[in-house]
Amino acid sequence: MTTVWHCQGVNPTAAPAGAVRQGSLRELNLALVLGRIAAADRPPSRAALAAETGLTRATVSAVVEDLVAGRLVTEAEPTPRAGAGRPARGLVLAGDGPAGLGLEVNVDYLAACVVDLAGTVRHHAVHRADLRPVSPTDALGRLASIAATARAAADAEGLTLAGAALGVPGLVDDAGRVRLAPNLGWRDVPVPQLLAGHPPLTETVDGVPALVVDNEANLAALGELHAGAGPGSFLHISGEVGIGAGIVLDGALYRGARGWSGEIGHIPVRPDGPPCRCGGRGCLEQYAGQEAILSAAGLAGADLPADTAPTRLAELAGDGEATVRRALREAGTALGVTVASVVNLLDLDTVVLGGGYAALTPWLRPQMLAEIERRVLTAAWAPVTVRPATLGATAAAVGAAGSVVRRIIARPAGWLSRL
Repeated sequence: MTTVWHCQGVNPTAAPAGAVRQGSLRELNLALVLGRIAAADRPPSRAALAAETGLTRATVSAVVEDLVAGRLVTEAEPTPRAGAGRPARGLVLAGDGPAGLGLEVNVDYLAACVVDLAGTVRHHAVHRADLRPVSPTDALGRLASIAATARAAADAEGLTLAGAALGVPGLVDDAGRVRLAPNLGWRDVPVPQLLAGHPPLTETVDGVPALVVDNEANLAALGELHAGAGPGSFLHISGEVGIGAGIVLDGALYRGARGWSGEIGHIPVRPDGPPCRCGGRGCLEQYAGQEAILSAAGLAGADLPADTAPTRLAELAGDGEATVRRALREAGTALGVTVASVVNLLDLDTVVLGGGYAALTPWLRPQMLAEIERRVLTAAWAPVTVRPATLGATAAAVGAAGSVVRRIIARPAGWLSRL
């Protein structure tokens, strides 16, 4: 059931105690109308919005005027129609207003992405480097440099960055401190403080810090969800040097009690297996992480750039290279064993393979499904789908940038108050 907020007919001076103030009603109406425009399959007219929301046409027109003036909405070209009269002009999200900056720090690369309000990627850049020998201060300094380049690219296209989100492969607390990122060797790293003095990463928007730090697998799962390709509930697995997971339940990201859910890479496949950087033994990363697959395929130490490793593995597997295929079968088995436990626990029906796994899905999926069918209690009558991610390796950065623009869509009054 949709809650419809009305502002017409309200007398603030006569309202009972606890009633919503007129200013709040305006904020609610702005969010209601903008949300309907964002979710529409085709550009809605003002009359259609009035009919859908229950607001009067005068109220919708006033709200739309504010949204257009704030560069949040623009008019689309009218669709030709039969009959007399002019066709109504539809409304769409503006592509020349606020935008989100998405950033990612991973073991072997840094990334920056700019996404406009309509969800279009306007800039994307990746800087490849092994960051394990690099201090957090140095790594974040490099990140600030590519963030500045992304801001310049946004400025050149007439976009205004409304905030930034940063994905990190580790445990992040509410203050943006990275408590532990085993594969980077980071522990208790105060990311916001280390980025102090680097605009646009330390500016504030409506009193809220412009930079939000989150786990990269969570942001990748959100990117997949809002790309329109994800079902209501799914497990998104990001396969890089490390392995992370984002859990989406009924259309919402599940974070856990402290926001640290999804560390699937450190679930033990074999408790007596090889040591892991996290301090445990036999973790999934030791069998299905990118470096583990390359080692099993006889490619450890090869002059193979990290960004091309999944593509090269896919090419060799497609050519029938026996050693590579065996390495991918072993990785698929380890993934299947681990995923089966998650499916038994959470009753998920879809597993999405992202990051480097997206290109390797044809060779990972058969063994994963075999283990899932063997180990999931409900598999006989409730099969599990395993598919590649729509966004692939860009999911975390795109998801991070998208999280910024979705905050604007959810609360446009905050953006408009800046103008």
